[in-house]
Amino acid sequence: MRLPAAFLSLLALVQQEAGTASLPKERKRREEQPRGEGDSYAALPLGIYALSLDNYGEVSDLSSFGKLTVSDGDQLPEVKVTSLAPPTRISPTQSTTTPRTPSSNPRPTTLGLQGSPTSHNLPTCLICACLGSSVYCDDTDLESIPPLPRTTTYLYARFNHISRVRAGDFKGLTKLKRIDLSGNYISSIDNDALRSLPALQDLILAENQLVTLPVLPSGLEVLDIRLNRLRSSGIQPEAFGALEKLQFLYLANNLLDTVPTPLPLSLRSLHLQNNMIEAMQKDAFCDAEEHKHTRRQLEDVRLDGNPINLSLFPSAYFCLPRLPIGRFT
Repeated sequence: MRLPAAFLSLLALVQQEAGTASLPKERKRREEQPRGEGDSYAALPLGIYALSLDNYGEVSDLSSFGKLTVSDGDQLPEVKVTSLAPPTRISPTQSTTTPRTPSSNPRPTTLGLQGSPTSHNLPTCLICACLGSSVYCDDTDLESIPPLPRTTTYLYARFNHISRVRAGDFKGLTKLKRIDLSGNYISSIDNDALRSLPALQDLILAENQLVTLPVLPSGLEVLDIRLNRLRSSGIQPEAFGALEKLQFLYLANNLLDTVPTPLPLSLRSLHLQNNMIEAMQKDAFCDAEEHKHTRRQLEDVRLDGNPINLSLFPSAYFCLPRLPIGRFT
């Protein structure tokens, strides 16, 4: 029996629909996805990566991206993740910074006795700053004079704990011109500590505890012994008279009871304020026999702060270019 053509067409359509329904759901979904020519990701089931507020946290975790599988056991194509490009290496001949130029600032340099130990058991120029021929040891807790380079010209060791200056502390320092030991606790200086310094011009010993003076080098021009405990009995006779180049003598704030004599003719400034001077010799400043104006350079004499009445000793300073500063009543 021959079936009508319309019935055969309907039967073919039913069989086609039945065959399509028997395919796995996942395969059917793959076939329904539109394929673009050359699209390497066309086989991926992208539906499982659809973002929503419910699964955002899971999908954003890319650490398990290469391990996800579909429900039918098929393994997803492995996704290869390449690492970031390694950092560019700079060859030894290349540089990303401007080359350094030598600094123009002076740097501490060690001179002479580099390994000489101090009370800290370290080389002097590691504790102090050695710049050229100057040595700066201010406020470094020194308890004694450190060994110094032989080329030292200027020494500054202020505000330390030095209590004594010994005979050998400056041995061989023939170029030393200035010593500043202000603000220490120096109570004694050996007689031979300073006399062998032919180039010494400035000796600064202010704010110490000196009671007596040692033998002084003859080339001194400035001597500052303010704020000590110096007594008149602690100054040797002719101690200042032999200093033929001395121009500035500062003895203020001590325990002196007389004006030290004789004074060199080179003297320009004499500070004796705030002592215990009550009387004055006639030849303290002038030569009473010659009556000459031999003290024209001595223009700065201070005796204020002493219990002396200067009006009682007019013959002591008639040779001065001006009267001393002090009490005249």
